[in-house]
Amino acid sequence: MSYYNCCMAFIRKVKTTSGATAVQIAHKQKGQIVKIIHIGSAHTDEELRILLDLAHKHLSENQLELFPEPLSSLRVEIKSSFSALLLNTLKEQYGKLGFTTLEDEIFELLCIARIVEPTSKLDSLRVLADLGVGHIDKNKLYRCLAKASTRNYRQQISQACFDHVQKHGLSLLLYDVTTLYFQVEKADEYRKPGLSKERRLEPQIIIGLLVDRNGFPLGLHSFEGNKAETKTLLPVIEAFQAQHKLSKVTIVADAAMLSASNLEALTNAGYTYIVGSRLHKVPYAIAEYQKNGELSDQQIVTMQQDDYRVIYQYRAKRAALDLRNIEKQVSKAMKAINGQIPASRMKFVSVSPKSKQLNQKLIDKARALAGIKGYVTNLDIQDEEVIAYYHQLFQIEATFRMAKSDLKARPIYHRRRDSIEAHLTIVLAALAISRRIEHQTGISIKQFVKLLRPIRSGIVTINGKEVLAEPDIPETVKKLLIRLSSGH
Repeated sequence: MSYYNCCMAFIRKVKTTSGATAVQIAHKQKGQIVKIIHIGSAHTDEELRILLDLAHKHLSENQLELFPEPLSSLRVEIKSSFSALLLNTLKEQYGKLGFTTLEDEIFELLCIARIVEPTSKLDSLRVLADLGVGHIDKNKLYRCLAKASTRNYRQQISQACFDHVQKHGLSLLLYDVTTLYFQVEKADEYRKPGLSKERRLEPQIIIGLLVDRNGFPLGLHSFEGNKAETKTLLPVIEAFQAQHKLSKVTIVADAAMLSASNLEALTNAGYTYIVGSRLHKVPYAIAEYQKNGELSDQQIVTMQQDDYRVIYQYRAKRAALDLRNIEKQVSKAMKAINGQIPASRMKFVSVSPKSKQLNQKLIDKARALAGIKGYVTNLDIQDEEVIAYYHQLFQIEATFRMAKSDLKARPIYHRRRDSIEAHLTIVLAALAISRRIEHQTGISIKQFVKLLRPIRSGIVTINGKEVLAEPDIPETVKKLLIRLSSGH
């Protein structure tokens, strides 16, 4: 019987004096360890996993005897490890969207780095190194930003996004705005303090974003920080129309975009639209209806105007939520009146030089409007379809959330406008890649990166000879990648 048949071999991990974890194959005979083969020492979890995989392969495939030298001389060391699978997957999606026509590898890598771990442009070098990208001169990053501006990458990215969506048809355009702030003390002609949805005081810019009904980005424009939201819609739509020569598309926007001039201009340009309606008082049609009875859940009341109609819908669930919020605001107002909290900018408090009191008229109006939402449209379709189309706006809200949280588009540290616009172009491309991955896989981009990033490839030296160690991909990830590659 051979020596190996007399022995039991097993893998063991041993802590070294330097704090590393040594992976060894131990041979035991009659309860005593008679031979130890050192596979290597790991300093990180990724390195440990690679060494354990190598040790398991040696045991299961009985490959140790293939080496010409004695087994005890086997020396395996990890030179480096990196997330090649994640890098290559994101590069593939970048290409599938047609962004490679830019022929700018640095721009591609900046987009990928923003998806994996959004950080400063300079710190992106660290992120890219972790993905297996070799050394990049930091000056190339800044030259890339300048090139993105002078060569109008934004237009090319938008065109590629449009071409991608057009394969499946484009009938609905969703539009909304948000604000991005800057950590600077002094405003200028572009970065200005304005109405912030988060009540921030820093200088900001306004971002107008167009997406399709699935939240896939089609266009992005920036405006001065103090520009009125209603005045951003037409420039964005007109630029989109001019670039793609479209007219028969329905524009969906929230109530912040509602103005007579906007609706008239959209109609004259041949667009149909659905815009949320601000309710400052109980609509006449609702008041007339309530004279004869109360509104039931999902009750719809319409008013026809010359060129459009206004649709009002009451929902009991929305009313319950509105009333709860009103009561919270009333409670907060009472605390302000009693001097428990400051009364500044309190919705239901009337402040005079001599007193503070509840604005009961405003409270009664808010309660009367609870549960009612209005929609303005020139579309000749069923009321329920109009409402369903409008509710697709949650997709653009999700895209904005992705831009602000997953991709960390803000705060912006760039000073020059061309650099700021280049940063926004990178965010636009990263949004498109992220939304495509989410649509194909059914999971968030954050979860997708979290699943793929720990799957590491490595450069391993075996007795001084470099070998590429490929990762062991879990079945769950393989299924995700199949779903991703099945998309067009």
